[in-house]
Amino acid sequence: MRSVSIFGATGSIGESAFDLLTSSGGPEAWRTVAVTGGRNVARLAQMARALRAEVAVIGDECLLPDLRAALAGTGTEAAAGTAAVAEAADRPADWSLSAIVGAAGLAPGLRVAQRGGTLALANKESLVAAGPLLMGTAARTNATILPVDSEHSAVFQCLESGNLDAVESVTLTASGGAFRDWPLERLAEATVDQASSHPNWAMGQRITIDSASMFNKALEVIEAHEFFGLPADRIAVLVHPESIVHALVTYVDGGTLAHLGPPDMRHAIGHALHWPRRQKLPLPRLDLAALGSLTFRAPCETRWPALALARQVIAAGGAAGAVLNAAKEQALDDFIAGRIRFTDMAPAVAHALDRAAGRAGFAVSPDSLEAVMAWDAQARRDAAAWSFAA
Repeated sequence: MRSVSIFGATGSIGESAFDLLTSSGGPEAWRTVAVTGGRNVARLAQMARALRAEVAVIGDECLLPDLRAALAGTGTEAAAGTAAVAEAADRPADWSLSAIVGAAGLAPGLRVAQRGGTLALANKESLVAAGPLLMGTAARTNATILPVDSEHSAVFQCLESGNLDAVESVTLTASGGAFRDWPLERLAEATVDQASSHPNWAMGQRITIDSASMFNKALEVIEAHEFFGLPADRIAVLVHPESIVHALVTYVDGGTLAHLGPPDMRHAIGHALHWPRRQKLPLPRLDLAALGSLTFRAPCETRWPALALARQVIAAGGAAGAVLNAAKEQALDDFIAGRIRFTDMAPAVAHALDRAAGRAGFAVSPDSLEAVMAWDAQARRDAAAWSFAA
């Protein structure tokens, strides 16, 4: 019986992982060490009960009494706060899913790598903000890091048929989000509600807005650079509205392998869960005849300036990824709160990058979580200052 932990269990990725675990035997087939969530006590307690988790951790410490009450008599330990999440990551588990959104996912993922565990990584920010630190730690401890983002899982699966040295380029696909067909002049008027509606995927509000701004794809370009070691000029982005082709890998002989599948995150999670084997998953099968056609187009960087910022970050190296990630999160907060427009987010991030580039140590990759978070805090202040001035 393999042991598992889910960090960010109550989010969309965590829900998909929970579905896979319960549909493949639940506690009779899997020993669940830890489940964590942000504020949804009721759902976290339901999951902990269903999986018979050893510990359940709620991020908001004020909610600990509620979680204890919800788990009374179950035998599941209740805990709360960031320190408790980190402690849960220290508990040995064969497989740990990092699905906490944002910089909050950095610490538990790094702790899993430090103990040499298998980390199924859905938290983009871990590689964007701390790629050299996380990958270097994994190399030292012999930890295994498996991609769970659908695009990076697709690249990883295509690479199973070839050698990375023979790869010419990889292409990540993007749905284009809510505003892919909007006239450019309307984007400044886009509301939070409009940006929060994705045409293909059922995701949380923040990542859905990131899809509309293409900041999620910018993070994924940086993530691909860190995970696969490819330079920016060998990582392409292609707008693919149907979200059926998740990624393509082109080899030096001119052949291209593509990974196709319905837009369902359970495939990428299930592949990482059972890797290196393939197991049957309860997912819909692809019917190309029913689809009829697939469409592709190059992304317009006037519409999606975040893509140019990703290339800027890769070229700069050092602390640039930590700065971009934090500034993006701050700009997103400001947009959701109504302080800036949709089209102001990329300029706020660019401002934070420009300010950071003039500071000592910017060109050096942070060598600790504390160093990452110091750049994170300053970038948030810089982006917030730009938003306030705007």
